[in-house]
Amino acid sequence: MKASLTVETRGQGLYEITRQVADLARSDGVLTLFVRHTSCSLLIQENADPEVQTDLAAFFARLVPPTTDPSMAYLTHTYEGPDDMPAHIKAALLPVSLQIPVIDGRMALGTWQGIYLFEHRDAPKRREIVAMLR
Repeated sequence: MKASLTVETRGQGLYEITRQVADLARSDGVLTLFVRHTSCSLLIQENADPEVQTDLAAFFARLVPPTTDPSMAYLTHTYEGPDDMPAHIKAALLPVSLQIPVIDGRMALGTWQGIYLFEHRDAPKRREIVAMLR
């Protein structure tokens, strides 16, 4: 199975895509997800308490602030705005692909696990995720 999934974002943050991905997992195998962009990431994280997503976003905003922050003055790639290079750095630190076992047509995620697209840019974006089940 080969498919793609489009996620419309509204700016920085975590967007849960578990249900959309689950619709692709119809037979046994390993589901591979790959996001086709250099300024967002894919994560498997807790989906029970929304404070987890809030805290993750806050942590990475503090870890890699925009280029307007004096601590980031050394960055030179600023053509697309103060969130551009920090978004690339976050994507370099976090996964852009995931592998998920599928057993009996269901993803073998843990009880509290969900799949997220982690958007690192401020402006709304249209993100494409490629999925393969083998």
